[in-house]
Amino acid sequence: MLIRHALPADADAFAALAERLWRGTYTDLIPAPDLEAYLAKAFGPVQQAAELADGACRTLLLEGGGNLLGYALLQAHGPVPGSSPPAFTKPLEVVRFYLDPTAHGTGAARELMEAALAEAAAAGHDGAWLQAWEQNPRALRFYAKLGFTPAGTTTFAVGSQIYHDLVLVHGLELPFA
Repeated sequence: MLIRHALPADADAFAALAERLWRGTYTDLIPAPDLEAYLAKAFGPVQQAAELADGACRTLLLEGGGNLLGYALLQAHGPVPGSSPPAFTKPLEVVRFYLDPTAHGTGAARELMEAALAEAAAAGHDGAWLQAWEQNPRALRFYAKLGFTPAGTTTFAVGSQIYHDLVLVHGLELPFA
């Protein structure tokens, strides 16, 4: 497996991967009209090209066997939601973290997240955070094993549906959990 930074030339393949993995994760959980509207808004070559061109974003791609198998989209911006006082002075959000099901159980997810956290630390961030759906125990166990801890709650809207997410933080201390 290879983890690398996404390049502008990756926009089409990255968009196809991102939509496929998001669709695969949520198809049975989100009403179809809401799912399709969200996918149209969030994914596509134009959207992913804009993410790749955004100086506040970094995207790590996971490759295996000549195929894209996962990605981590990282973004530097404001404070961690729901944390008072602020958890960090210079946080980096793990906006999206998805892995193809064929790579589950291989250690690839751990490697990708460790690369994302190392990227955050190397860029001078003092913490990383992410949102995880409270109804996703597999993801919550994974993040806990890597040293993420709960810091609050927030919501995530998909169409007319409001989902409750946990806000999880990582202080970027080395070595990672």
